[in-house]
Formats: sequence, C-alpha cells, structure tokens
Amino acid sequence: MTDSNGLGPEDRKIVTLARSTRARNGVAEGAAVRDETGRTYVAGTVSLDSLRLSALRTAVAMAVASGAKSLEAAAVVTEAESASAEDLAAVRDLGGPDTPVLVAGPDGAVRTTLTAG
Repeated sequence: MTDSNGLGPEDRKIVTLARSTRARNGVAEGAAVRDETGRTYVAGTVSLDSLRLSALRTAVAMAVASGAKSLEAAAVVTEAESASAEDLAAVRDLGGPDTPVLVAGPDGAVRTTLTAG
C-alpha cells in the first residue's frame, strides 16, 4: 500500500475528488484526471443499458471533450485491486506511457501507483 499522506497536494486532490464522486453518486468507481494545465475532470461509473464505461475512461473522455491535450495524473477509487488494461490504455492515449495512475480503495487509501505504460 502506498502512503496517501506522502502524496503531493494535487495528487491528494484527485484522489479526494474521485472518492467523493463515488460516494455521492453511489457508483462502483470514482475517478479524476488532471490535465496539462492543472484542470481536473471527475467522473463516476456509467452503467446504462446502452452504455457502460468505467469511471476512469469517462474522466478521460470528459478531459478530451473539454480540450485537454495531455494528462499529468489520474486516480481511481475502486474495490478492484488495480486499474483495468482498458483504463490504463485510455490514460496512455491522452497522457502517454509514464502518466501516473493512483489506485485507491473506497477509504481513499492509495493501494498502488501504476504508470499508464
């Protein structure tokens, strides 16, 4: 487990935003991404009959739709042990292979930091 207290303030912010979105919307996952200008985009899992998106892919899509050119970091709050390959691919497509992806549990404690790789 990664010490969440060792995170910088901007990384703590995206973990907190992801956790808040998950709790407020009652969804399986919450995610937040930070673009190259420092703007953040927050999303929860989308689960419709016609559309299913993870929280992280939704947050990346929101960043792209808002004009982001790159990502500095991403965070996902989930009960899963790690981010899925599809989630990492979405982060990599916008941010590049070295973009950090913070994976936190529902309590907000960061379990691991991956790269989009």
